[in-house]
Amino acid sequence: MIGPILFLDDIADGRIRLSALFIAQGGQTPAPIKTIGGAYKPVVLARFDRAVIWRARFDLPADRGCEYRWNGDSFFLAGNLQGDMRIAYVSCNGEEVGDQQRDGAERNAMWARLCDAHRAAPFSLLLHGGDQVYADEITKGHPLSEGWPLHIPDDPTRAALDDLRHHLQKRLLERYAALYAAPEFAWIAARVPSLMQWDDHDICDGWGSLRRRQAHSAIGQALFSAARESFLIFQQAAVDGDLPARFHDPSGTHLGWHIHAPGLQILAPDLRSERDRRSIMGPGGWAMMGEAARHMPQAGRMMLMSSVPLLGPRLSILEALMVLVPAMQKYEDDLRDQWQSRAHRAQWRRMLRLLRDMAHAQGDNITVLSGEIHLATRAVMDLGAGLRIDQLVASGIAHRAPPRAWARLLGSLARLGAAPLAQHPIRIRRLPGQTGRYVAERNYLLLERRATRWRASWELETSGRTAELAL
Repeated sequence: MIGPILFLDDIADGRIRLSALFIAQGGQTPAPIKTIGGAYKPVVLARFDRAVIWRARFDLPADRGCEYRWNGDSFFLAGNLQGDMRIAYVSCNGEEVGDQQRDGAERNAMWARLCDAHRAAPFSLLLHGGDQVYADEITKGHPLSEGWPLHIPDDPTRAALDDLRHHLQKRLLERYAALYAAPEFAWIAARVPSLMQWDDHDICDGWGSLRRRQAHSAIGQALFSAARESFLIFQQAAVDGDLPARFHDPSGTHLGWHIHAPGLQILAPDLRSERDRRSIMGPGGWAMMGEAARHMPQAGRMMLMSSVPLLGPRLSILEALMVLVPAMQKYEDDLRDQWQSRAHRAQWRRMLRLLRDMAHAQGDNITVLSGEIHLATRAVMDLGAGLRIDQLVASGIAHRAPPRAWARLLGSLARLGAAPLAQHPIRIRRLPGQTGRYVAERNYLLLERRATRWRASWELETSGRTAELAL
């Protein structure tokens, strides 16, 4: 029995509404969740050949710490979302190749450190910024997808596609079960509610930046459908037609969501479901952002989760080099994934203008949380009138860091500066105590509110905890 894995469904009427997820084998039925308000029996969420997925929904007060009980054990939650609170942010929980063969203690070393941090001072929320699972290898072992994405069968039969979907579902279950059974992850996931946003590796490397003939092929659509179904089940404890209230679109055309807590709102647009080589977000995502802008609260901090960094250096130089150097062209999808790509410049400016106007309407800074690049860094965009966007990048918690030379190259690009909006320059800044703008160490981010003031610090694998940064 794997679980309970906690997810925050919503905050309403002074209550935090939660889901507890279980992965059971061999006809097992999870015991009820018990709280002071009663007992909550799990129900079947999904069935696989070798496992049944169960979910129990329950709620607890949002203004105090409290506990729930399951199977004879008690689990304390630091559920106070109204006063001082701590939030952890992680991303990139895995690697593209051979992730399941890694030594568990090495792979989950930063998860173990996060557990220790929770024991010392509990977290109220755990934010996951993308690539919670690395699904890149699930296409291996089936004749239709073995050559993905370079070699795609022209006209597969319906029976062959059904067999492919079954293969992909099985492989995704195996990966999620392995991730959630890891003792370090399982311990904290039972005690801190998670909020998850997906990125490309939750589907496949570069999803949304692939060629149209790849993404819209029968193989590509089968892959996206299986990954989306598993994302809902394992990262949201939900299925189509039963999405939590925090989702903007109940139909699930896009999977962006919005959480409102006292003095805090967390906005997580979906940067994958509607993405193509020319657009990072589609009509549903922009509608969600527009609605959030029209209903800005009078006070409090807005945190925007952007699975790829919103503020970054000028990537057009690297994109131009790729045209000239054939050996570099394999990285084209990685650069096109970014807001700063030449292909997305108009949408990048649109998003920055929207955030600028939201900050001025509220009279407060905006904090952007990002992952994806397997490095730690931060950036600042001056918005005028004493306001700014602070971007905090934490990546990855399990993905090993790239070579330091890559961090130095990005740092060199960052010196050139960027100003996609006139009068609003973007600057890549150093983490407290670091000499370079990008830090090539595994890491996670800590956010803390004390008496309405927010501070951030990074836990770096080798360098340790940074000093706090005022936001």
